[in-house]
Amino acid sequence: MHNDIKRVLFSEKDIENIVNSIAKQIEKDYNGKDFIMIGLLKGSVAFMVDLMKNIDLDFSIDFIVASSYGSGTQSTGRVNLQKDVSQSVEGKDILIVEDIIDSGNTLDFITKYLEAKKAKSVRICTLFDKPDRRQVDISVNYTGAVIPDEFIVGYGLDYNEKYRNLPYVGILKPSVYS
Repeated sequence: MHNDIKRVLFSEKDIENIVNSIAKQIEKDYNGKDFIMIGLLKGSVAFMVDLMKNIDLDFSIDFIVASSYGSGTQSTGRVNLQKDVSQSVEGKDILIVEDIIDSGNTLDFITKYLEAKKAKSVRICTLFDKPDRRQVDISVNYTGAVIPDEFIVGYGLDYNEKYRNLPYVGILKPSVYS
């Protein structure tokens, strides 16, 4: 375990089981649909790659870069769209893939943005949900696990662009970001 981790919250095996379960639900719900899986960079990459490998359907992928955090641990409440999708979403079923939902500000913004671009439907898939921090009411269609109000890193999740490569998800020691 990395020295900056207080404790492991989800092991590699735990994450694998969560991803497989979500993939089966998506496979069932999107069977026969023309959909685009859109990952929110950078945190969703590890989750999205594993999710894609476990869904036995044809679909396309794209990415959006948006953030309401900067280099801090709390949402600023203001969403900054840095990279848009590279294909049209008009008339398509959209599955947004996110690593963690915290305040909900970014996903609320992205959902409304894709709906305004005339997506047929927009659903949200997240590996982790932290409802205690929610600032906006958003509907989440696929949730891997609800987590406590702790700052977690690993498996794509970061603090100041570090720890994304950890194969597990752990609680970061407060001394690292205080």
